Amino acid sequence: MSNASAARNLRAQIDQIQPMTRFVLATLAVASGVYTYLGVRSLLDGSATLVFFSAIIYSAAVSVGIYGFWSYLIRFVPEMRDAASRLVLMGVMALGCLMIVAMSSWLNAAALAGSAAVEQHLAETLEDYTGDLDQAHGNALGALSLLPDIQRASDRFARLADDERQSGALTGTSGSGSVVQLLTQMSAQMDELHATILNSRDTVSTLFEEGQQHLATMRGLVSAPGPVQPRSDRFAEEAVALAGVIASLEQTSIAPSVARAASDLSAGFIAPVADGSNAELAGRQDQVMATVRESVAAQSRALRIAAEEIMAQPQVAERRYVPLSAAEAVLRYASSFLPSWAGAISIDLLPAVLVGIMSVVYASIRRDEVVMSDAERLTAADLLRSLDVQRALVARQENARTDMPEPVPQPDSPAEEPSPGQNVTPLSLTERKRQEP
Repeated sequence: MSNASAARNLRAQIDQIQPMTRFVLATLAVASGVYTYLGVRSLLDGSATLVFFSAIIYSAAVSVGIYGFWSYLIRFVPEMRDAASRLVLMGVMALGCLMIVAMSSWLNAAALAGSAAVEQHLAETLEDYTGDLDQAHGNALGALSLLPDIQRASDRFARLADDERQSGALTGTSGSGSVVQLLTQMSAQMDELHATILNSRDTVSTLFEEGQQHLATMRGLVSAPGPVQPRSDRFAEEAVALAGVIASLEQTSIAPSVARAASDLSAGFIAPVADGSNAELAGRQDQVMATVRESVAAQSRALRIAAEEIMAQPQVAERRYVPLSAAEAVLRYASSFLPSWAGAISIDLLPAVLVGIMSVVYASIRRDEVVMSDAERLTAADLLRSLDVQRALVARQENARTDMPEPVPQPDSPAEEPSPGQNVTPLSLTERKRQEP
């Protein structure tokens, strides 16, 4: 009787929780529909009325579909007795779960974490633009690293010119001759290159400050309160302006100009004619100018190599800001919002747990009922219904007997006596012939 009692109790509990089951399914379906409405509204474009009704229709269809889907499964899956049917329905449930996630869960996640996902997209884009601005600024200022070498070369040529002019340190004869003229010329060229690089630094500094202002505005938009969509629009405007500043910095780099100027130092070297008063002095001047030529060539080669190294640095890749809707952002940055995804999916797939519970309960009921006798399977209600059916059958039989007409008795008639010759069979052929006419 314990098995019979357990089975009856479980069936009674199932009957009692049926209203609660329907209420739970309806509540989850409505909640999913609400968040689906909030998510799908961010994807639609058009007038406010069109967006409203479109989102309402879509969310209502999702709610009805989810409620109907889980209602069917919670009714039929527990009743399946053979493994094949259960596996087929489980496959259908898995397919339905994938469809629910595709049409509803990601929109629920967009409603739960869409704004935060868009803000994360803005923050990561800001970091990328910050790196681009720093890289472009560094490339533009790369030529400044050449200033000490250029200044040192200019000072050396100027110092040699002064020494030659005052004491004749190079040729042995003081005065302003061709050697002094050449050294002064080289020093002037180095000074011009030095001034060009310094002037470019002012332009680079101005552009960098402008880029910093755009970045500051973008940082404020990322962390500002309020709806994220207007902030995203302003962020896009600032991003476009910042991209222009970065492009200008890339074009402001003075390294190519330094490389060309360094090549000109050697290729365009013009030595003056020795102007010594005698052949010996002119010879010494030619020797010094040849040495200066070699020094200028070495300096030119060093500057060109340094400028080429600066130009070989990786250029800033062209970047274009792509605005994302809340639904798109929550998909791209899904790994950062796993709790929101888990909550969104749980709203839609929680009834699967109820299906599992009902399947276990029905399986337990069937195990208990297998070992029950026929008498144990009957309840008092079943007995009462059986008695009612029996009474109805007895009453019907009695009514049938009452309605059947009684047979009318026939008067007894005397039996006709047979004639002597009618029932007598002749024993021989002779006697039969005698009796025949």
